[in-house]
Amino acid sequence: MEIGMRQTLYIPQGLKTRVEIFDGFGKEELVKTILVTLVAGGIDALLFLIFRNVVTSVVFMLIAISGSVMMLTKDKTNISVVDQVGFMMKFARSQKVYKYKHLEEWK
Repeated sequence: MEIGMRQTLYIPQGLKTRVEIFDGFGKEELVKTILVTLVAGGIDALLFLIFRNVVTSVVFMLIAISGSVMMLTKDKTNISVVDQVGFMMKFARSQKVYKYKHLEEWK
């Protein structure tokens, strides 16, 4: 085969196999964010009934929604903060703990 006749294989990188609302945030993350928002709304209602402060309630909801979006958005490596914490917990559980008793070496 001549050098000029070689065919190169093009392998695209970064293809998305799912529809995303914005980069790294798709339908699955949207559903999780809605669930977090509903739970935070319940907690927020209880806080409002206790403290009767509208500003605190609004700030709590804004922090809950924006925090959940930031933690669930995946980066270029397709890993979110929540995924990374899950990996760390799984790794910590998989590690064995060896309990030992320290003895004096020369006695």
